[in-house]
Amino acid sequence: MHYLSVENLTKTYADKPLFENISFHINEGDKIALVALNGTGKSSLLKIIHGKDLADEGKVWIHKDVNVVFLEQDPVLDNDKNILDNIFQFDHPVINAIRQYEQLADQDSPDPLLMAEAMRIMDELNAWHFESVVRQILGKLNIHHLDQPAGTLSGGQRKRIALAKILIDMDLEHRHTLLILDEPTNHLDVDMIEWLEHYLGRDNVTLLLVTHDRYFLEAVCNQIIEIDNGTLYTCKGDYEQYMEQKAIRYEQEQASLEKARNRYRKELEWMRKQPKARTTKSRARQNAFYEWKERATQKRPQEKLELAMKMERLGGKILELKKVYKSFGDKVILQGFDYTFRKGERIGIIGKNGVGKSTFVNMLLGKEQQDSGKINTGETVVFGDFSQEGLQVKEDMRVIEYVKNIAEFFPLADGTKLGAAQFLQRFLFSPEKQYTYISRLSGGEKKRLQLLTILFRNPNFLVLDEPTNDLDLPTLGVLEEFLLNFPGCIIIISHDRYFMDKIVDHLFVFEGDGVVRDYPGNFTQYRLEEVFTKKLKEETEKAEQVAVTAPVAEQPAIAAGKKLSFKEKRELEQLDMDIPKLEAEKSRLEQEMSTGVMEYEALQQAAERIQRINSELEEKELRWLELSERN
Repeated sequence: MHYLSVENLTKTYADKPLFENISFHINEGDKIALVALNGTGKSSLLKIIHGKDLADEGKVWIHKDVNVVFLEQDPVLDNDKNILDNIFQFDHPVINAIRQYEQLADQDSPDPLLMAEAMRIMDELNAWHFESVVRQILGKLNIHHLDQPAGTLSGGQRKRIALAKILIDMDLEHRHTLLILDEPTNHLDVDMIEWLEHYLGRDNVTLLLVTHDRYFLEAVCNQIIEIDNGTLYTCKGDYEQYMEQKAIRYEQEQASLEKARNRYRKELEWMRKQPKARTTKSRARQNAFYEWKERATQKRPQEKLELAMKMERLGGKILELKKVYKSFGDKVILQGFDYTFRKGERIGIIGKNGVGKSTFVNMLLGKEQQDSGKINTGETVVFGDFSQEGLQVKEDMRVIEYVKNIAEFFPLADGTKLGAAQFLQRFLFSPEKQYTYISRLSGGEKKRLQLLTILFRNPNFLVLDEPTNDLDLPTLGVLEEFLLNFPGCIIIISHDRYFMDKIVDHLFVFEGDGVVRDYPGNFTQYRLEEVFTKKLKEETEKAEQVAVTAPVAEQPAIAAGKKLSFKEKRELEQLDMDIPKLEAEKSRLEQEMSTGVMEYEALQQAAERIQRINSELEEKELRWLELSERN
């Protein structure tokens, strides 16, 4: 099914063309990543498609049966409402029933009559399956305390709530849905990102997204669209294939440019030799000369950040932590942490949201005080602090003014100096962009300016807290090359797995409750080991559970006080209905497969369905056993 068409779309911002006459199509099942430099129109294009912005020219056609849902980079919530009402704010009978049920179930002692009525309505609307989908989405995105006001939430919590809302919207609607996602992995931890990869990777999901997470892009997308110098290019395939095609395209463009320059030199020589009087033939050649001149003098936007900076000398003593303790009430961040940093170390910090990663680096920087213990910093250490807070600007000013307030010149490794304007150009800020007010920069351009101002101070110890958020892929590639050649120390907090794999030597794994493990390897190695260990533990626990529950009749009753909740009773009733249905479906499929008349494709689908049924039955039977013992 054809979902959407973009035809000859043009958009200009502040007299600068973002894109001109671009066209593309989205069909059912397409999973498309949109790639471009920051400030060249990615978010504008998404907003035009969703109807939040208007194009200067061209049109967007959306199939009448397609529901378009949009996750913005900075989503807007109703601060006067709580989490529950922000997620379930659209009016739908099933949503209204689930909202009422979840509100009661979240209470310690719900009114029995109200709960009974809520469950009756859930039964009547057959809403239990969708309620389990909602519960899974909220649980995986770590969304709890649904009565909390939206106005008290952090930026990360707001992004996760907005993401949950559109995923629930997508699963609720029976009609076709196009998901438009602007940086969906920002503020998600690794478990959430991996779950989202699986969720969006389903065949029935159609997707257009902007992301800097290359592993996520690789796992989810089957097509990449790039806006480059106002022109649109399409690549069918994964990120690696896109990079190969882009390199070939650049080579061809460079060859074409060289050819145009050679022809231009010849025509320029002819023009200089010609007398003022022109024949019709010579006037035609003169007109052609100006066309060659335009082609020969065009410039491709510079896509390399030149970061050959001069680093301040780093002495023998760098940073030492001795028996450092830190807590916030009952929440323990560090418990007697010891570590001595050495020259050239590249440490990645990982862990779930809320375990204290940012608090840890803030203590290293002196922005947060430890409860006890010592943090000794060497006299030669100059920190470069790239924080999540972003640029701190007291009043709006032009980009060039902001940089000159730090320093007029920047020393390079070869002993020469760059003026502020020259330095800005190396960071892809054109002369006209340098005189733009900071408030008018895109999110990614502000991040690039923040990085520039940090490096302008010549640090020798970089502390980068989520540096990849909002940066475009070309800038990320160059930043990675710079960090690989940076001779000082680096600490990185990031959920960008590709970025971490490329840069860091080892990891500080924040496991919670003050436990910090020093892991000697990169992120992928750690994750593989973690998955293997988790699977081994689950299999061991499963085997032990089977051994313990075998003589069911002889098992002692569960201790008093652990009776089933309303939700668990309803779950047990649902399991009593689901298990026979699955067994009947499995038996029917096995009989159909044994007839020998099924076509190969149908046979394969039936076999895959039986495999899924077996998995569901195993899970539901174990859960039924657990609940029935407490009933």
